[in-house]
Amino acid sequence: MKNIKAIEEKIISSPHDLAFWLNRKRILGKTIAFTNGCFDILHEGHIFSLSQAAKEADCLVVGLNADCSVRKLKGEHRPVNNEHARLLILASLLIVDAVILFEEDTPLELIKKVMPDVLVKGGDYTVETIVGAKEVIANGGRVAVNPLLPGFSTTGIIEKIRSL
Repeated sequence: MKNIKAIEEKIISSPHDLAFWLNRKRILGKTIAFTNGCFDILHEGHIFSLSQAAKEADCLVVGLNADCSVRKLKGEHRPVNNEHARLLILASLLIVDAVILFEEDTPLELIKKVMPDVLVKGGDYTVETIVGAKEVIANGGRVAVNPLLPGFSTTGIIEKIRSL
């Protein structure tokens, strides 16, 4: 029998619960990587990016843009999948250890709470343009910029569907 409850346990619902989760991992000597995004329609590019991020540390925490944040970034017709669905999908991935929602325009406050050992973003960023990089580096952490898998984007998938 599969432990479906384990999926829901990966969804962190509050900053207090996040602090507790992080403390448990750090007491065990685990390193923490953090990445974030909208992850609206999960595709091969997302899996590649998350896999690369997971290689950077023992545990991967994913900050997920809330629906209101996605609309600001991507437009009124997004997200396609609501935040609850996106949380469940990410939590279902073996490479993701925890996922938490954030409503702000950027994940800066969340990054300050996580203060990861490694902050990870995709190759469309530079260390200088990554939100939270300065804070993580000042705290002794590092920033990893991982390559993107060319040819995969949620916008491209949506455009392809619309053209059918």
